[in-house]
Amino acid sequence: MSDRFVVVPVGQGNEQCSESKGAEGYSIEPQDAVPVLEYSREPNRYGDGMPKESSPFINNTDNDKGNLYDGKNMALFEEEMDSNPMVSSLLNKLANYTNLTQGVKEHEEADDDEGPAKTKKPVKSPALGTLIGVYLPCLQNILGVILFLRLTWIVGTAGIMESLAIVVMTCSCTMLTAISMSAIATNGVVPAGGSYYMISRSLGPEFGGAVGLCFYLGTTFAGSMYILGTIEILLTYIVPSAAIFKAEKKEDEAEALLNNMRVYGTCCLTLMSLVVFVGVKYVNKLALVFLACVILSILAIYAGVIKTAFEPPDFPICLLGNRTLQNHNFDQCLKTMEVDNVTVTTKLWSLFCDSPDLNATCNEYFTLNNVTVIQGIPGLTSGVIRDNIWGDYGPNGMLVENKHQVSEPAADTSQDIYMPYVANDITTFFTLLVGIYFPSVTGIMAGSNRSGDLRDAQKSIPIGTIMAIATTTFIYISSVILFGACIEGVVLRDKFGDSVKGNLVIGILAWPSPWVIVIGSFFSCCGAGLQSLTGAPRLLQAIARDGIVPFLQVFGHGKANGEPTWALLLTGGICEIGILIASLDAVAPILSMFFLMCYLFVNLACALQTLLRTPNWRPRFKFYHWALSFLGASLCLSLMFISSWYYALVAMLIAGCIYKYIEYRGAEKEWGDGINGLSLNAARYALIRLEEAPPHTKNWRPQILLLLNLDSDHTVKHPRLLSFCTQLKAGKGLTIVGSVLEGTYMTKEAEVKKAEQNIKSSMTTERTKGFCHVVASSNLRDGFSHLIQTAGLGGMKHNTVLMAWPGTWKQSNDPVSWKNFIETVRETTAAHQALLVAKNVDSFPTNADRLGQGTIDVWWVVHDGGLLMLLPFLLRQHKVWRKCKMRIFTVANMDDNSIQMKKDLQMFLYHLRLDAEVEVVEMHDSDISAFTYEKTLVMEQRSQMLKQMQLSRTEREREAQLIHDRNTASHAALNDKADAGPDRVHMTWTKDKFLTERNRNRAEANMGVRDIFNMKPEWESLNQSNVRRMHTAVKLNEVVVNKSQGAHLVLLNMPGPPKNRGGDENYMEFLEVLLEGLNRVLLVRGGGREVITIYS
Repeated sequence: MSDRFVVVPVGQGNEQCSESKGAEGYSIEPQDAVPVLEYSREPNRYGDGMPKESSPFINNTDNDKGNLYDGKNMALFEEEMDSNPMVSSLLNKLANYTNLTQGVKEHEEADDDEGPAKTKKPVKSPALGTLIGVYLPCLQNILGVILFLRLTWIVGTAGIMESLAIVVMTCSCTMLTAISMSAIATNGVVPAGGSYYMISRSLGPEFGGAVGLCFYLGTTFAGSMYILGTIEILLTYIVPSAAIFKAEKKEDEAEALLNNMRVYGTCCLTLMSLVVFVGVKYVNKLALVFLACVILSILAIYAGVIKTAFEPPDFPICLLGNRTLQNHNFDQCLKTMEVDNVTVTTKLWSLFCDSPDLNATCNEYFTLNNVTVIQGIPGLTSGVIRDNIWGDYGPNGMLVENKHQVSEPAADTSQDIYMPYVANDITTFFTLLVGIYFPSVTGIMAGSNRSGDLRDAQKSIPIGTIMAIATTTFIYISSVILFGACIEGVVLRDKFGDSVKGNLVIGILAWPSPWVIVIGSFFSCCGAGLQSLTGAPRLLQAIARDGIVPFLQVFGHGKANGEPTWALLLTGGICEIGILIASLDAVAPILSMFFLMCYLFVNLACALQTLLRTPNWRPRFKFYHWALSFLGASLCLSLMFISSWYYALVAMLIAGCIYKYIEYRGAEKEWGDGINGLSLNAARYALIRLEEAPPHTKNWRPQILLLLNLDSDHTVKHPRLLSFCTQLKAGKGLTIVGSVLEGTYMTKEAEVKKAEQNIKSSMTTERTKGFCHVVASSNLRDGFSHLIQTAGLGGMKHNTVLMAWPGTWKQSNDPVSWKNFIETVRETTAAHQALLVAKNVDSFPTNADRLGQGTIDVWWVVHDGGLLMLLPFLLRQHKVWRKCKMRIFTVANMDDNSIQMKKDLQMFLYHLRLDAEVEVVEMHDSDISAFTYEKTLVMEQRSQMLKQMQLSRTEREREAQLIHDRNTASHAALNDKADAGPDRVHMTWTKDKFLTERNRNRAEANMGVRDIFNMKPEWESLNQSNVRRMHTAVKLNEVVVNKSQGAHLVLLNMPGPPKNRGGDENYMEFLEVLLEGLNRVLLVRGGGREVITIYS
């Protein structure tokens, strides 16, 4: 029976069917069952292969592969069905897509699935709507600790107008960010992961990791801020007696409060971390309680404001002169009072005088001024709003004063800090208040973070987030105005409520009792802290599991149920740093920086996607514009520097370091991000601009096409060529590394890809930055020709070809290698491209070498654009060649003035700003040596014999050997003849004897040659053009070896190949003779244009 069919019993029901089905896709049924064959198909492998994604097909088996779609209707496509599924299959799979929430929900399910027998639960589709899923979570996250603990103080310090400016700026920033976020969130399905997912997939792994970690740090410090808020409410307003550190003197109160915050904050953090570790599901279930606390507190504030219009609450404020007093240690705002017709002093008297007696010595200001009682909350209709329109900033320790009260100044103010006055605990200024206030508008990501729970995320996220921001903006703006209209200015500026008997200032406004706000804000801060400690570790875990930051890998692990234990430990440690800072006002600007950076990149992502018009950018949310996103990004950046320029720089430095770390060490990820699109657009624009005109001589640099030879394993034969290219380029300009495989692309596809991988690996090893291009061609010559013609794009085309000298061309019986080389030389000349040929390239230095004192010698025989001058300068920029000096040699003939040539060349180099030694080498006319004639004869005989004889390879090798033997014997005879005379001339042309003969006195050599001429009349029949060329090669080689044999590198003009292709092999012989005896040589052939100029 075919595996494509499954036996299904009739009448047994689905349960029996599913239970009886085996792993092989069929089963044996009871005898009385009637077997029915049911068709079973393999699910397609299209998409990202999420392991939890259920197959859209029925009765899936793994043994069906290879038997897909045997029907005749789609036979034309059957061979591609594995990679290209039928549309119906794809649509069916998409229709069954379910986006399970990640994080808490899975952990809860894992906790519940205890015991050996775990039953598979049915998948529940997300069911949260806009109100419950987005609006209320955003509302709860936005409204928080700053509203309850600092907003009244901000209004009193900055005044109503500047407070409104702060609120409008910050809320505009979050509203514009929400618009950008809505566009990104509705551009496809956003998995659970929220803001980090959106940023990383929009801006790429480097920005994603950097901003994701900034968002994580912001969320973590937010946890610190909420815990500090919780402890401040607890120790200042609920149980002040619980303080461990108590101040004996007034000036020690601030330090004692900070120490209490550190101790209690650490305990609270430990407790909250344990709660999150043990029972995170209870945190989620308590979220509704925390939300109710926030909403009830807000309603109590509005109710209290309305009540002040007709019945203001009674909270008297005691003023001494115009100074506000701390109303902790006295009940009555009187200096003295009548008790049984006797004047007695009050507790207030004791605070300012050295004894309770009427004749006691008292503080001068206390003596000069009277005490006054005013109402802390005069009410909505009192007109106090006029006094609170403008701000009252001041330094640390400045006393809170009512400007409308009469005051007699005292001469001595040195004791004021020890008196029970209400004073500023920090220096206040506008930008500080922006940084402190901004955390109260964060939390807009709460909806996008829950995207996996939403019924319709693309509809709910924009509506819910924008409505939540609009609601909270209304609450903040109305609160600023109403606080300024209801509460006395000195009370607003009293941060800790010292003037109203230690009550929370916003609490005394609330109805029916201050305790509504105190308890509500306490639980609200607790809940926010728990949620930060729940969310931050999961965010870190998501970043770690993405694998883009290698050193965070450990934080991707956790408990068996996936709970991020290690991430929670790190989060707790970072949170503790914020708690040790201990001041809410100091921690708030820190997390403002990180959130602002996150929002900045959300706006930037939306703007880039919109401007680049990427095909996949099709948000369902239509009310966005790139200008709004740029405005939002600019506002975020401005707020960062307004709040705290040094924190902004630190945050940007942290993000920059993470970015470069991911770029340098991180795993390669391809997420189709907007930065790629931006790079593509920028590259296209630059290429079009480059093509408009060729580069000016001043901007010319070698853009190299490096032609590599590969061995039989498709590995690079000469990796030092890549090293030399790196040293020449130093990472600047264009480098294309090309190679050719013989054959057709259809048959060589796998080998081409393997060769590309090997070349890229070698490029990485040799630090060569550039592009790799391997082509398959019917023959190597055509392949290299195609590379020279077509490599590059637009204005980014190569202008220089770099290749290795074919060192084994003489040993090879196949002339194709040297013919390909010569044709490549011709191709580059025809294409007006420069050519660099490196001989003995395997002896060139690696990138790790450091050449000591030595020289780079340039032999400037002919001028072909100045490339010879430019190359040593570029090489010396690299650390391998940095210590080498540059020497330039030029050749003078008989009719040249060598002294004037040297002066002119020195002046030319001076104008070129090149430091080099100059030497002019004189080459006098001389008779052609016997060595030259003999080399020419051997060359021509070998060439003619190989051309004329159409023999098999074996016969051709034998014939060539015979010619070689005959010539060797002839040389020996000449040697014997020469030995008989008094002036011996070596004619056995071994390398040693050749060097000896070449260095002898020219006159002696010429005398010997005249004798030999009479003995070899066949030399007269040689091609005189070849003889002259060989003579030039020998003479030039002689002077180059004499001067530059010890140089680290010799650069030499490369003669062009003959126009008559019949002389190609002779051309190779000429070059071989020219380069003989030299170690590292770079032959240079210009591209027909000037590449160096004396002008600026």
